[in-house]
Amino acid sequence: MNDQPRSRPQNNGKGGGKPYRRPKKDPVRILAFEALRAVDERDAYANLVLPPLLRKAREGGNFDGRDAALATELVYGTLRRQGTYDAIIAECIDRPLREVDPPVLDVLALGAHQLLGTRIPSHAAVSASVELARVVLGDGRARFVNAVLRKIAANDLDAWLEKVAPPYDEDAEDHLAIVHSHPRWVVSALWDALGGGRAGIEDLLEADNERPEVTLVARPGRSTTDELMDALGEGGGLPGRWSPYAVRMAEGGEPGALDAVKDGRAGVQDEGSQLVAVALANAPIEGRDERWLDGCAGPGGKAALLGALAAERGAALLASEKQPHRARLVERALAGNPGPYQVIAADGTRPPWLPGSFDRVLMDVPCSGLGALRRRPEARWRRRPEDLDGFAPLQRGLLREALSAVRVGGVVGYATCSPHLAETRIVVEDVLKGRGGAPVEAEWIDVRPLMPGVAGLGDGPDVQLWPHMHGTDAMYLALLRRTA
Repeated sequence: MNDQPRSRPQNNGKGGGKPYRRPKKDPVRILAFEALRAVDERDAYANLVLPPLLRKAREGGNFDGRDAALATELVYGTLRRQGTYDAIIAECIDRPLREVDPPVLDVLALGAHQLLGTRIPSHAAVSASVELARVVLGDGRARFVNAVLRKIAANDLDAWLEKVAPPYDEDAEDHLAIVHSHPRWVVSALWDALGGGRAGIEDLLEADNERPEVTLVARPGRSTTDELMDALGEGGGLPGRWSPYAVRMAEGGEPGALDAVKDGRAGVQDEGSQLVAVALANAPIEGRDERWLDGCAGPGGKAALLGALAAERGAALLASEKQPHRARLVERALAGNPGPYQVIAADGTRPPWLPGSFDRVLMDVPCSGLGALRRRPEARWRRRPEDLDGFAPLQRGLLREALSAVRVGGVVGYATCSPHLAETRIVVEDVLKGRGGAPVEAEWIDVRPLMPGVAGLGDGPDVQLWPHMHGTDAMYLALLRRTA
């Protein structure tokens, strides 16, 4: 099939063919397509690309809240289910998927999501997608899109999954990968970390494909959960599940419209991240408790909460971030903190501070981000197993330096937004046992009592949070006390 744009047929008013009809420009679907192209072409993240596109569309005057909600659903829904839709599209074309131009695939995936993942009527989903193709691809490729989407429309999602996914009993990981739209290696890694049987891993994969709640943090001494609840009004928010500083916003709420968020007295922060900061702050410690360090502070959410907690105790926070532009984000997050703090741009593996300088240290290390796939669905398609080999030396180096930076009797928190065993407990065990370096004299602290009321925290002493069990990102936390 020739899916290149063809010249437009002419109509001279004397018959001889259909008159040319200009395609209808649908601002919602054009915006969704532009966002997907940015994600693909520039390795951008949808949560960074979409807000300015929506803001610009609203300023244009023809874009309301319902339009914004639909555009958001189309972008995130398409990205989350990309693996499933790719398998279905591949079944409907006569060439390898890799030979289809990426912009065409984006239009097809948007159409597939409307057909299989929303309540948009089939005829409307096909028609709108073909019109989008005419606008952004041309008439020739629009005919290709039309043919493929009509094939997809012949079955619902369950029927397609029966066709394209192998039976669970024949290949469990491949079945789960296609049905729940995760790369096979990610399914395997998550299953290893979670343990257990089919029900647990399916619940986790399903949770990864759900839209996460927007959670606010009331920074202690600067705002309260009562203030946030009052500002949100009746039905606008709910108390957090676990963190004493959390408020969950109702769907469709605008956190940036709240005065406390505008002023930096509150922020948007996943409840799992809040729990990590609070647990480190509340870990038992003897003697001096005056100097705290956030050694990987960007973009500043945990630093802002730690700074507020430190201020309540008269302690000072040093927030260090290697990348200068991220250090500026930390500065912005900490602006107005009631207690003493300092923000520096420094490499935590070659720190400017002296050993034993701090009483509490947090190292929330760079990682694969597999714990935040609800928020960054495109990350699952970008990451490769070999990426973990690149993170490994950095994670171990940062933890070693954190244990050097803390005084004897002080506490280090090793945190990561990944449940992958190679980024969590294995890192801690390797550092403590001296694999790849000198052994470190430190003991585990049981994190579980420091997260009161949180169920399903396992056998300890470290803690892994889960989206399907706790409603949080899959944050990991190990607490260590330096003993010599």
